[in-house]
Amino acid sequence: MNTILAADEGSPVAVERPEGRSPVLLICEHASRVIPRSLGDLGLPKELLSSHIAWDPGALDLSLFLSRELDACLIHQRFSRLAYDCNRPPESDSAIPKRSEIFDIPGNIAAGAEEAQARVDAIYRPFQAAVAQEIARRKAAGQPTALVTIHSFTPVFKGVPREVKIGILHDSDTRFADSILSTLDSGSGFVVRRNDPYGPEDGVTHTLIEHGVRNGLQNVMVEVRNDLLANETSRTRVEQDLLRAIVQSLNSEETA
Repeated sequence: MNTILAADEGSPVAVERPEGRSPVLLICEHASRVIPRSLGDLGLPKELLSSHIAWDPGALDLSLFLSRELDACLIHQRFSRLAYDCNRPPESDSAIPKRSEIFDIPGNIAAGAEEAQARVDAIYRPFQAAVAQEIARRKAAGQPTALVTIHSFTPVFKGVPREVKIGILHDSDTRFADSILSTLDSGSGFVVRRNDPYGPEDGVTHTLIEHGVRNGLQNVMVEVRNDLLANETSRTRVEQDLLRAIVQSLNSEETA
């Protein structure tokens, strides 16, 4: 019996613009900082439950902007990655992280195998099913799909400042990433890098592999430094630059 989510807490996954006509399918796995009530505060103070270790600040708002402007379907997680990180498979140690950056997560350290499986069943499985079902629906309808996952990252990690402002990440399929990088390099004033601040070796490409590479779909992961999304002026620049890059990449021969 699943005791992780109460009935009134709703679904672990939300779908926006399910009838969106764009080939882009947006995914935001770290959209929320909400902890299921059954897990309490996981032994963490309020300031950490509001920090980047619990979610990707600004990522959902950026995803909603792109969804609106592109007329694109968006699927996002409704609970914190501290409960379960939907960009990690169940066998990954970081799926239910016992430590995030420099902080121990007492509630996850104490979680036994039964509780861990309950989190997989309550949060991860429904999220993965929602993405798979949307891709299958689009395929049946003859609607092309390009998978774009949206994330943000902290400007300082383990005391080290990060120079990169926008990271364009990929796994084995580089098509969409190559095109977006080319577009951003030619028109963005931001420091944009490939597979930075994370890359496949960090285990961050689970969604890209599971739903993009394995289905032969173009796919890319976008990481934006979260201080840029907290400022209206820089946020608007990021939004417009990414929108332009995605649209141009969709229309280019490189991603045809």
